[in-house]
Amino acid sequence: MSSRLPRRQTERRGLRLWPVGTVLVLAFTTAVLVAAAVFYAGWDLLGARELKPERRLDSKTLFDLVKLAFGVVAGAGALVALVVAYRRQRVDEDGALRDATRLHTERFTTAVSQLGDASAAVRLGGVHALAGLADDAPTRELRQTCIDVLCAYLRLPYTAEADLPANDAEARHTYLALREVRHTIIRLIRDHLRLPLQHHHSWQGHDFDFTGVTFDGGDFSEAVFSGGTIHFNGAVFSGGTIHFNGAVFSGGTVRFNGAAFSGSLVDFTRAAFSGGTVRFNGAVFSGGTVCFNGAAFSGSLVDFTRAAFSGSLVDFTRAAFSGSTVGFNGAAFSGGTVDFTWAAFSGGGIHFSDAVFSGGTADFTRAAFSGGMVTFRDAVFAGGTADFTRAAFSGGMVTFSAAEFSGGTVTFSGASGTAPPDLPAGDAPCPHGLILAAAWQSTGP
Repeated sequence: MSSRLPRRQTERRGLRLWPVGTVLVLAFTTAVLVAAAVFYAGWDLLGARELKPERRLDSKTLFDLVKLAFGVVAGAGALVALVVAYRRQRVDEDGALRDATRLHTERFTTAVSQLGDASAAVRLGGVHALAGLADDAPTRELRQTCIDVLCAYLRLPYTAEADLPANDAEARHTYLALREVRHTIIRLIRDHLRLPLQHHHSWQGHDFDFTGVTFDGGDFSEAVFSGGTIHFNGAVFSGGTIHFNGAVFSGGTVRFNGAAFSGSLVDFTRAAFSGGTVRFNGAVFSGGTVCFNGAAFSGSLVDFTRAAFSGSLVDFTRAAFSGSTVGFNGAAFSGGTVDFTWAAFSGGGIHFSDAVFSGGTADFTRAAFSGGMVTFRDAVFAGGTADFTRAAFSGGMVTFSAAEFSGGTVTFSGASGTAPPDLPAGDAPCPHGLILAAAWQSTGP
């Protein structure tokens, strides 16, 4: 999605002006054409058909001709003055931009040198200086440069608390100081993403690169991701709580491809996914919790293709799916829980095609399927549990086409509504581990 970020200044890569002679010729030509168009439009509106010839040139007519000549000369002079004034204004604006850019560069150099200081206090000062410099940047590109440096600082090698040497007070103090600097950067980014798009200091629409960053906490709550690209590819969530609660994903792309969730709480509670794309392709969920409790999916793509769930809780409790596509295609469920308890599926689609359930639990207890599509096409149930206890099937389509039931438990106990197609009908025998609702066993789909 293209960014609509308002630009405060015209961004130029050097001032380019046409030769003054060419500009004057074009200006005069344009003026003559406009005057002729206005004249003929007025002529037509007045209904004039022809000019009345004058047999004799009297003094009044001669005086009118002299005034017309002086008017033409005055107009031409005014047009020349206008062109020259415009060019002078452009040159002055370009000079002001060059001066602002020069001052920005000097401040930028100072702030970056502060980030490399041994003192955590000086580094904190550098972080705030860079954020302020981004707010005052004369062009969008210079603001993006400041943001890139702040993100690059987060990508520097970082030892999480769990990996610190035991009983090493100095190492712990160094860690805590560095952690404070890193969390300050995250907080400043969040604060700027909370500002409305039209705000002078909003950073919405810019790119943020957190590739490979180790997160042991941080707060992006209520941030608005409405444009640009945000990379969390390969990021490691190994401790603490990373807040995305109340965040809005309404445009652009957020990528968690290959991210490792091994010990954090990553909280998307009440987040709103109304546009753009959020990808978790190939992410590994081996510990901790990723919480989408109460999140609203109304117009975006959330993609867990080939993700591996081996020990985490991924919680979609009471999430509302009304127009988005959520894909778990090819995902591997070997442990942990993916919880859709009380989730509402009224539009869009959620896809588990080719997913492999060999352990853990996919819990759809009391979920409501009233629209859209939920598909388990070619899914393999070889272990673990897929639980649809008391789920309500009142609309849309839920399909298990070509699904393989070879182990584990898939239960529809207490489910209501019409049975999904592709399940055994009536008195037909059920595969081992597949438990249908009592009403479905007697009447079929």
